Amino acid sequence: MNSSKFLSFFFLLNLILGSAAYAQDRYAVFYQYKPQENFSLDNPSDFLTQRALDRRIRESVAVDSTDLPVSPRYINELRVLSTDLLYHSKWLNASLAVLSTEQLEQVSQLPFVERLELVAYGYNPPPINERSSLLNFVSKFAFNLENRKTARMLKSMDLPSDFQNQLLGIDRMHEEGFKGSGITIAVFDAGYPGVNTGSAMAHLLENNSIVGAIDLVRPWNDNVFLDNQHGTNVLSVIASNDAEKFIAGAPDANYILAITEEVATEYRVEEFNWLRAAEYADSLGVDIINSSLGYNNFFDDPAMNYTAEQIDGQTAIVTQAANFAAKRGILVVASAGNEGPGERSISPPADSPLALSIGAVNQNLEVSPFSSKGPTADGRIKPDLVAFGSGTAIIRSNDNVGFASGTSFSAPQITALAAGLWEARPEWTRAELVENLLRSATNAEDPNSIIGFGIPNFWDAYYGEILSIEDKEENIWKIYPNPLQGNELLIEYGSGLSYRFELLDMSGKSLLDFAILREKTDEPFRIDMTGILPGVYLVQIQDAKTVKRTKLFRY
Repeated sequence: MNSSKFLSFFFLLNLILGSAAYAQDRYAVFYQYKPQENFSLDNPSDFLTQRALDRRIRESVAVDSTDLPVSPRYINELRVLSTDLLYHSKWLNASLAVLSTEQLEQVSQLPFVERLELVAYGYNPPPINERSSLLNFVSKFAFNLENRKTARMLKSMDLPSDFQNQLLGIDRMHEEGFKGSGITIAVFDAGYPGVNTGSAMAHLLENNSIVGAIDLVRPWNDNVFLDNQHGTNVLSVIASNDAEKFIAGAPDANYILAITEEVATEYRVEEFNWLRAAEYADSLGVDIINSSLGYNNFFDDPAMNYTAEQIDGQTAIVTQAANFAAKRGILVVASAGNEGPGERSISPPADSPLALSIGAVNQNLEVSPFSSKGPTADGRIKPDLVAFGSGTAIIRSNDNVGFASGTSFSAPQITALAAGLWEARPEWTRAELVENLLRSATNAEDPNSIIGFGIPNFWDAYYGEILSIEDKEENIWKIYPNPLQGNELLIEYGSGLSYRFELLDMSGKSLLDFAILREKTDEPFRIDMTGILPGVYLVQIQDAKTVKRTKLFRY
């Protein structure tokens, strides 16, 4: 080795060692105690909004010490020893701090510090002039381009959002007048570019429907309408309201938008970001959290990965956060993950026993190959429900309609359905809402760890057993089960003993055409659907004066 090469090597080695000595990483600092100087459980309105308190009253949940803020005295002492403090978690009684190796040792010696946990390597301090940037999309979201078969099917409908809405009965929910009014939904994701400039979600700003916004990746940033469009896509499936482009399930709801996903890297700090976002949303009185994010075994530091045995509903920080939220009456709707088809591939927080874990089905109503499956490590069925996730219609950041695949896009459909249903049944607790969603689903009689309880339906969840009461009026018109899993379709219609039945595909081609008969007017007509492939069809009943037509989903 010549002298110039040696000097270069020596300089590089010192640079690396020097950087390591002064490395600034992010740590969760957990406190032993929680002394209070300014707040008391006797006056919860000092630290929670009335909406948050009303939810606790509905759920019969008492305000407790986990609702109290972290001690300001601890924060002030930690601030002196830290490069920066990012935020604080009242539920875990902890702070997120940026610490060098030297600072780490000093903080660990504080008498009120219980422990420290490395949550992310590196730290990007706030720039002098914060400027927005659009980050490149990464594969962990399993965002796929237009599925041609699905696109052709959707283009045969009035709007590309029709299929996914009708599958869950959201079209009937809207006919009943329920679009999420009075419900507050929080969306945790990677950014929301275009939400403030496009037509599909313009009503959110026009109606002041965005009631909270927070960036946990850069806590100093107050603009969430930037970064990765995944959040925009997810939000669009819940909130869009453009009659010529896209109608989502809950356009009348209020929204809290949180950036929790650090797209450039993947560390456990994102779980703490999720936790802090949930606390923020809770304090504002949120009703539903939509999480199209998951944290399992794709961390940049493999030591942070969770084993299959740890997908147990209580180990992952983000799962603990979901449990905290649910116990306060918040419905947490979480994507099951895109790690199928293998078993035991559910991604936290979807392993939470209190969260609704959502898988995906395709246009034939078969489970999507990528959809994560259960059971959890402790033997519970997951996912809980499924919705359309292979070629889901979305709105892109440029305000154009697109199609994407992943449980990221099936979960927000369930969120929208739950919002409308909760508007319709405001007396229900979180647990009652979940119970009725599960009961309404297509696989409720025999749930499994592939599709859970199946595809839920607004009408069945809303009306429940009322649907089984026979209606004697001549204009009765009902087909069931819909979606159809077996081979027998039942039709209740009119008061005659015979009508003309026709089954058509979505292109208008007639597949079945014959007279249907029954012996008694109080019995349904029974149609044998053997040989009819899974898909979407039109059922038509005709008499001398009237033609009735409705969609049938064949499972």
